[in-house]
Amino acid sequence: MTTFVDRVELHVAAGSGGHGCASVHREKFKPLGGPDGGNGGRGGDVILTVDQSVTTLLDYHHSPHRNATNGKPGEGGNRSGKDGQDLVLPVPDGTVVLDKAGNVLADLVGHGTSYVAAQGGRGGLGNAALASARRKAPGFALLGEPGDLRDVVLELKTVADVALVGYPSAGKSSLISVLSAAKPKIADYPFTTLVPNLGVVTAGSTVYTIADVPGLIPGASQGKGLGLEFLRHVERCSVLVHVLDTATLESDRDPVSDLDIIEEELRQYGGLDKRPRIVVLNKIDVPDGKDLAEMVRPDLEARGYRVFEVSAVAHMGLKELSYALAELVAQSRAAKPKEEATRIVIRPKAVDDTGFTVTCEADGLFRVRGEKPERWVRQTDFNNDEAVGYLADRLNRLGVEQELMKAGARGGDGVAIGPEDNAVVFDWEPSMTAGAEMLGRRGEDHRLEGERPAAQRRKDRQAERDEAQQEFDDFEPF
Repeated sequence: MTTFVDRVELHVAAGSGGHGCASVHREKFKPLGGPDGGNGGRGGDVILTVDQSVTTLLDYHHSPHRNATNGKPGEGGNRSGKDGQDLVLPVPDGTVVLDKAGNVLADLVGHGTSYVAAQGGRGGLGNAALASARRKAPGFALLGEPGDLRDVVLELKTVADVALVGYPSAGKSSLISVLSAAKPKIADYPFTTLVPNLGVVTAGSTVYTIADVPGLIPGASQGKGLGLEFLRHVERCSVLVHVLDTATLESDRDPVSDLDIIEEELRQYGGLDKRPRIVVLNKIDVPDGKDLAEMVRPDLEARGYRVFEVSAVAHMGLKELSYALAELVAQSRAAKPKEEATRIVIRPKAVDDTGFTVTCEADGLFRVRGEKPERWVRQTDFNNDEAVGYLADRLNRLGVEQELMKAGARGGDGVAIGPEDNAVVFDWEPSMTAGAEMLGRRGEDHRLEGERPAAQRRKDRQAERDEAQQEFDDFEPF
């Protein structure tokens, strides 16, 4: 069973907000106690946080569905519901969060870095919070907002200073085992290394990490062999080390051609052209390997590479290589810009930004899109006429009615608020502003007692379509 997973699809669900409470204070000798319904609690967020003790995404491979807790509903006596608990998911350092389309949502590097993958829903206001001079005892409360449901892809890119790349069985695992305390599996057959191995190396005053990337072969950048599964682990490394086998038994291979092939794969993968390279001619403890290393070294140095002849088995040339890598790592760290404290940037909205849009669609339906209108609709209890009237008042104050008039809407036209797949459609009547005289008993609103011509028109159109479809189905060709 594999113990290393570096790519998973995660299904996260934030908690929904608790509903507000519609309650009236009742106590002896206090006939006008007033509304005392509490607010609902906020739903819990789903948060991805970098944890240095986590090195794999294996837990999310086995359990890809994660849910935060919901907020509790409000209660009478001005008691607010308890907030839902945030769900914190630890991920390895270097985890990239993407959506289903492959767009990068967050790049989590550094201990404690976090990203809210799913936002919890707001709690609904109780009728105590909705009371005003005009509406002294609301007979309704707002519903809790549903939490986000999202599908995200987590990809792990190893965070290391040095990456060892090369053909399978070139000696990368042996090299990292003698340079550091890492103990990877070592065997004499191709693709022994199936997962990246990390090791920590100390050279003088410099401490750096080194990664053994599983063997690459021609076509790896297009997914052949282990291919793209592990090429992405090279992206974050500051220095690339080509480990070349000078004692290969394959007649059609030699160190120079191996280098050219791996360089071509790195070039096709992209983004690695400016990384400093070092060439390591491994297995010089074998007589033929030593002769071949001395033969190809001048050619490699003529190309501008720094070349080191080593033997991981015999521990030859390792000290020089370790200090050379430490020098390049130190130079790379010094060249990086200094990290600055995060600046808080305030971007006020434009004065003429209404926060919503009104469009007229082909079938004569007017659609309203915007954060506030859509949230208000989600929090409205449409079984309560007074709550629907309160929604109309809020939309009017926001300017929705004015924009509908500008777009050509007439009384009785259909208006949809929200996306096409999840919208609320209602018949619009202009001048819906309410005064105290417009309100009826608790839970009622006289403005909603009239006819609904737009709804009837939609029903007539649907009946015509159904009749035409039925005629088509009953038609029998001669």
